Amino acid sequence: MLEATVLAIDNSEWMRNGDYTPSRMDAQNDAVSLLFNAKTQANPENTVGLMTIAGKSPEVLTTLTSDFGKVLSALHKVKISGRANLATGVQIAQLALKHRQNKNQKQRIIVFVGSPLEEDEKSLVKLAKKLKKNNVAIDVINFGEEAENTAKLEAFIAAVNSGDNSHLVTIPPGPHILSDILISSPILAGEDGAPGFGAGGFEFGVDPSLDPELALALRISMEEERARQEGAAGGSADSSAAPAAAAAAPATSAAAGGGGSSEEDDLLAQALAMSMGKEGDAMEVEDDDDEIAKAIALSMQPEGDEGGSSSQGDALLSNLLGSLPGVDPNDPRIKEALQGSKDGKGKDSEDKKKDDESK
Repeated sequence: MLEATVLAIDNSEWMRNGDYTPSRMDAQNDAVSLLFNAKTQANPENTVGLMTIAGKSPEVLTTLTSDFGKVLSALHKVKISGRANLATGVQIAQLALKHRQNKNQKQRIIVFVGSPLEEDEKSLVKLAKKLKKNNVAIDVINFGEEAENTAKLEAFIAAVNSGDNSHLVTIPPGPHILSDILISSPILAGEDGAPGFGAGGFEFGVDPSLDPELALALRISMEEERARQEGAAGGSADSSAAPAAAAAAPATSAAAGGGGSSEEDDLLAQALAMSMGKEGDAMEVEDDDDEIAKAIALSMQPEGDEGGSSSQGDALLSNLLGSLPGVDPNDPRIKEALQGSKDGKGKDSEDKKKDDESK
């Protein structure tokens, strides 16, 4: 995930206590190193900033960077003093995120709270709603004074949480190391909910600074294996979906009487009617062709035969012309053409008789 993260550390007087190994301040510094490495290894374009929330006033020590040397140098210069001011520190961190160079980075604040909170629950909820409105996620590491702060911080996280993007991790005192608890916490969990980092706080348990080639090979191998598993899952899903679709087809057609597929039935009926209409038109055209051929044959008969069938041929031809679309058999032009055809045939017959008599 592409992120810009501001680490807000608690440098109040309560951080001198030794109830965490070796002290609250040193345990916090180790956790800062872990979080920086985790964020920058998750994505090469991730950036991390560092600030304090106690002292005279909250102060930004390093702006967003991917250079761990700057963060480490600033971390060693932090002095313990004063009381923590969570609300002001969070607002300054939000302002630093607002001015990030890469606007595609999601905004996240990780706050260490190791001293009693002076803010009341109402003011914290109001601040949380403002962060949620500006799409800023926040993780809170509650340690040292967890009995006093837990209720307030739970209400704060509940108000700021959007899609489970913010978390509260409460770590009681004990012989454990703070950074070891964070490794298995939701703050460092991968996108699938599994812890993203192994032993020592490094992905796959390998320090990239000591063996970068091995770390790169392990990362590539993991990505290839993940892609292979996703491809196999997709292939099996497609193969199982095909029989299901085939089995669902008859059920769909059987349920066509319902309202779901009525439109498809109407379209099929229209297509069938159109195809039958075209076929009927073709048959009508063929019948018309036959009738025209018969009429022509009758008109071409010799005069001797014409006497018995002349009126029949005229009636057939008249009926045929009347059945044709757009043709009016009573049109004067059509009558004139028909009469001319009869006169021509009569003249031809007379000429033929004269020729026979002369012979």
